[in-house]
Amino acid sequence: MEANTRGTGRLPAAFLTPGSSSFMDFLSAHSPEMLPGKRVLPPVQGHVEAPHGTTIVAATFPGGVVLAGDRRATMGNMIAQRDIEKVFPADEYSAVGIAGTAGLAVEMVKLFQLELEHFEKVEGATLSLEGKANRLSTMIRGNLGMAMQGLAVVPLFAGYDVDREKGRIFSYDVTGGRSEEHGYAATGSGSIFARGSMKKLYREDLTEQQTTTLVVQALYDAADDDSATGGPDVARRIYPIVTVISDEGFRRLTEAESSEIARSILERRLEQPDGPRAALL
Repeated sequence: MEANTRGTGRLPAAFLTPGSSSFMDFLSAHSPEMLPGKRVLPPVQGHVEAPHGTTIVAATFPGGVVLAGDRRATMGNMIAQRDIEKVFPADEYSAVGIAGTAGLAVEMVKLFQLELEHFEKVEGATLSLEGKANRLSTMIRGNLGMAMQGLAVVPLFAGYDVDREKGRIFSYDVTGGRSEEHGYAATGSGSIFARGSMKKLYREDLTEQQTTTLVVQALYDAADDDSATGGPDVARRIYPIVTVISDEGFRRLTEAESSEIARSILERRLEQPDGPRAALL
């Protein structure tokens, strides 16, 4: 929604009327056609080919949570993009990893970021982590019409709960159903392989560094069995996006840090291609 001030030099009444602290409610009342789930779609026959993001993983450690994603987007059996970004900060203490239709997912993340910022400005306080997870659930449910046509968005939400002083992870289904995951979680086409990898390696007492290694290892294992998941690409210098959320806030690992973790895993795999994976930690 855009404020056109050229005619009168004044903001429209909608911008000056007190209302809900939810930006989505404001948009629904004054410009509903701008919400993704409110758009009228043409009839579709067959499957719509659009770039899809694939595997997202997350794991908690004492003091926070790590959220990471591979860099590949696919369109059918083709690689649509090799260096897509799938992990975004939602606010200072939370982040979203996207899987599903890439264009819609990125749009939903931007709207979610704006929703949290709008609430903070109106209420003068931030939403609880539980409240943020619920708001995202509502947004996913609003996209159900597009999901039924094959344009689904299934994110993974993670953050540091300042009230409970620990990292938490929330997963979703296409209807907006929300579940809190304990320890670790994965979503996307390679999630079954990534989850299996983390199941073998995860411990509650892992350090932050060990947890970042764990999630990159899980993405590597997913890429080994799932063609839609991209592993570390040393030749092109494309490495997974790894983020850490703790009491210090959101932090994205630099390319040098991500590449160092990926290279160490690759070197150990070359030395011990069929050796015990637990030794990686």
